[in-house]
Amino acid sequence: MNRYHRLGARLFSSWIERLRDLRNRKVSDPAFRRWATRFALTRPIARRQAKALFDITAGFVYSQVLSACVRVDLFEILQPGPADTHAIAQRINLPLEGSQRLLKAAAALELVECRGDGRYALGPLGAALVGNAGVKAMIQHHDILYDDLRDPLALLAGRTDAQLKQYWAYAGGERSRSGETWRHTDYTRLMAASQAFVTSEILGAYSFARHRRLLDVGGGDGTFLIAAGQAAPQLELTLFDLPPVAAIARQRILAAGMAGRARAFAGSFLADDLPPGADLVTLNRVLHDHDDAGALSVLGKIRDAMAPRGTLLIAEPMAGTRGARASGDAYFGFYLLAMGQGRPRTTVEIKRMLDSVGFSRVREVRTSTPLIARIIAAQRPAD
Repeated sequence: MNRYHRLGARLFSSWIERLRDLRNRKVSDPAFRRWATRFALTRPIARRQAKALFDITAGFVYSQVLSACVRVDLFEILQPGPADTHAIAQRINLPLEGSQRLLKAAAALELVECRGDGRYALGPLGAALVGNAGVKAMIQHHDILYDDLRDPLALLAGRTDAQLKQYWAYAGGERSRSGETWRHTDYTRLMAASQAFVTSEILGAYSFARHRRLLDVGGGDGTFLIAAGQAAPQLELTLFDLPPVAAIARQRILAAGMAGRARAFAGSFLADDLPPGADLVTLNRVLHDHDDAGALSVLGKIRDAMAPRGTLLIAEPMAGTRGARASGDAYFGFYLLAMGQGRPRTTVEIKRMLDSVGFSRVREVRTSTPLIARIIAAQRPAD
């Protein structure tokens, strides 16, 4: 880009900033807000902004309505078809008045639909949750997060001992490498329950057919490894995770009938060397769980362990994703803060990290639902 283009870009950026500053001055003026709600051309914009601000304010209440519906299995109760309020109240074991209030709230959020005569049926969002164990597990898990967010300023200032830091055992530093299996079972089960969506995104976006050996780093209980092995029968399968988690993975691999082609290695990828020789390595919702130093360390270990011209796939929700910025920077930003380590990163930041540890041909692989996961692929250069 020559200096005239750079000058033009700076002028355009400055002009845009002045327009935004003008907008903010107007919107913060009560007299202008009153005028905007009455003027025909600006009234729809003012109403959308008011609704968006109210939805942010009321978001906790909405999430608690959803949590209540999940806890009483409301969506499964309505799956066979509409039911009247009295029957629903008996099934969910709530008083009639409380059931009516919950059903009206759920209908307002499109979780259920009122069909008239006191009957309710599944709504479009509730129908999507039927049989969706992963999302329901996360909804129930959020009780811990909401406790940690009770005082967000204390959390931001580091003045609170967040429960999530205890829940995710590997966030405990050296202590996380202990052999206490109970400390790892709950989060491993949660990751497995929510893995189906990410697995579908990865296998739908990238073909494993040309690879011969897969190493899944931080692979949990083997849910993704087993699915990848079923999709690509030629793959030799390897998993690496903390000793208590690797033990769980071995049991699942055995139950899946893959003991002859799959192995689970135990260790800490922050301290130990990785199994060598894989020509495909996956980091599935792992990198954003670690601070920059840890993330760079594991990327360097992967580069050293993998075969020349091998491919690394990083799959996770990423910051700055168009249409999903709230998920990346707001949700994961605070979730990982409560967890005690890690941060959401943009694709640019991840690409820069990959470049710094010696990967080449870094590129993004398009996924169907970037909100769930985006993928960055990188190659280890030939020796």
